[in-house]
Amino acid sequence: MSLAVVYSRGRSGIAAPLVTVEVHVANGLPAMNIVGLPEAAVKESKDRVRGAILNSRFEFPAQRITINLAPADLPKEGGRFDLAIALGILAASGQIPAVQLDRYECVGELSLGGELRPINGVLPVAIRAKQEHRQLILPKENTAEAALVQGIDLLPAVHLLEICAHLAGKQLIVPQYPPIQANLAADIDFADVHGQYHVKRAFEIAAAGAHNLLMLGPPGTGKSMLAARLPTILPPLTEQQAQESAAIASISDHGLNVANWLKPPFRAPHHTASAPALVGGGSNPKPGEISLAHNGALFLDELPEFDRKVLEVLREPLETGHITISRAARQVDFPARFQLIAAMNPCPCGYLGDSSGRCHCTSEQIVRYRARVSGPLLDRIDMHLDVPRISHEILRKGSPQGEEASSAIRVRVVAARNKAMGRSGKANAALVAKEVKQICTLSEQGHQLLEQAMDKFGLSHRAYHRILKVARTIADLADSEEIAVAHLSEAIGYRKLDRKI
Repeated sequence: MSLAVVYSRGRSGIAAPLVTVEVHVANGLPAMNIVGLPEAAVKESKDRVRGAILNSRFEFPAQRITINLAPADLPKEGGRFDLAIALGILAASGQIPAVQLDRYECVGELSLGGELRPINGVLPVAIRAKQEHRQLILPKENTAEAALVQGIDLLPAVHLLEICAHLAGKQLIVPQYPPIQANLAADIDFADVHGQYHVKRAFEIAAAGAHNLLMLGPPGTGKSMLAARLPTILPPLTEQQAQESAAIASISDHGLNVANWLKPPFRAPHHTASAPALVGGGSNPKPGEISLAHNGALFLDELPEFDRKVLEVLREPLETGHITISRAARQVDFPARFQLIAAMNPCPCGYLGDSSGRCHCTSEQIVRYRARVSGPLLDRIDMHLDVPRISHEILRKGSPQGEEASSAIRVRVVAARNKAMGRSGKANAALVAKEVKQICTLSEQGHQLLEQAMDKFGLSHRAYHRILKVARTIADLADSEEIAVAHLSEAIGYRKLDRKI
């Protein structure tokens, strides 16, 4: 047979589009051509495939070989097509049977000796292979990641010869289903933080409703320490959420840690990060920090130290929950529904309002410093609060009653989140305007209080809705069907930066 067809998968964002590898072997001068918009790494596969076939004791056809990667308008990258190309050449030249190749999908890079090497982004491939009801042939090192997809037939191999023996029916590869060892334990805990009870309360509210939060305080008061402990009280990911987040990590340069796949992601980029590093980019777009934090939290420490243009790119994904990366040749969508946690000093020297009395910043310097964070971005942050210095006694001894552990806080957070999910199918922070009007109803006294706050602080309509969402979360934590005036007052109190200096 001079024509063989093998199925593989490409990469486009977090999608894994089907790539049909068509191999035609014909008489003519010996040559091997790859068509179908291959990038440099794909063009180089002809040398890897030739070496793998010859070193696996097969014959490389001394004929004209044409390899078409369809669809032709989809850019192909990486070494993931090596295995499919090699199997196509062997099938087209009659060295292995081609009758059952349509039952399989193949991904994997080949070494010159025929060994299979792992690829990035195997999880989206496994998800699509399962949907198409095909068995997936893949490098053994990728098995644990692909096994996160329940109900798929995985055929892991370490060498090209194993796969050829399986296709020939001589020695079948047994489908493998390695157990998933999910690690939910954490080395850090909210009990490590002494004092800061109102800040811990704010974190509990933020976790329950998936609200964005900004901490304002002098250096060394525990802002970074508190933010790092947020994942320990977040509700566990559902299987669908875990697969979404894992698929993004899988296609990134960081890779996926299978043991942590059920944990909400937590990302903390340095303030020197560029806009493409945050939102994603590149000629072949890859996910940025906001997508790697999908279904989890993004912590921006020293917020005013970020370039203002970098911070402004967060405004759209904070509202929409996704980011579109557009390039001249292609456009890719990445999910980016993350919870923003930020921290900043109150002034350039960091000690405004501190008991040490070390601050000598003028009002103009303070205004200029805070102006590095734009009003529209602050408007999208639900809660702003002070993190003051704690007393020496609390620092030395902690609370007389003891500090509450993350596990105890998490029980309340999960109960409140379940209440919101049962009511609207989403966290309170994700409610749209129509849902806010239906779910976050107030008494006449509550309306008067909120309108007075809007007039006094000059709040926008967006801030109005965000206060209502936070108040709804506070009521859920109190197991209250109605938003009481006390709940609304607490929510208004978390708008620290709406007040004048």
